[in-house]
Amino acid sequence: MQTRLRRLIPGLALALTGACAFAPLAGQAADVVRRVAPAFGNTVLSTYPDGRSQKIWLRPDGTWEGASRRGNPLAGKWSIKGEKLCLKQTKPAMPLSFCVAYPGEAQVGAVWTSKDLAGTPIKLKVVKGIVGAKAGT
Repeated sequence: MQTRLRRLIPGLALALTGACAFAPLAGQAADVVRRVAPAFGNTVLSTYPDGRSQKIWLRPDGTWEGASRRGNPLAGKWSIKGEKLCLKQTKPAMPLSFCVAYPGEAQVGAVWTSKDLAGTPIKLKVVKGIVGAKAGT
């Protein structure tokens, strides 16, 4: 029994060390999710100067879906980098990520300004509910 226990202890110590090393990363991930959590189940609406809008629906698992200004389906993955929300679009595929300013823990009703990928000024707002979603979204 003692021999078996002696063999288990180094492995257990290594496992605990590994778990402790990743604990800060898990905390960072939880902080990112907490920061954008008010958007989950709601719509991030981007309104353009011509009055048309794009809709994004963020999910806690790091994915998003949306509808372009023309109503075309969009999808991809999101992340937070510093004070910005970054979107990597996979539907239709785009070879780059795009980041916009995102206020910390923006609640429903929060409004801020930014620019789109082409530099066009946009107004962003967190709107209650899944606005303008098509069936299956």
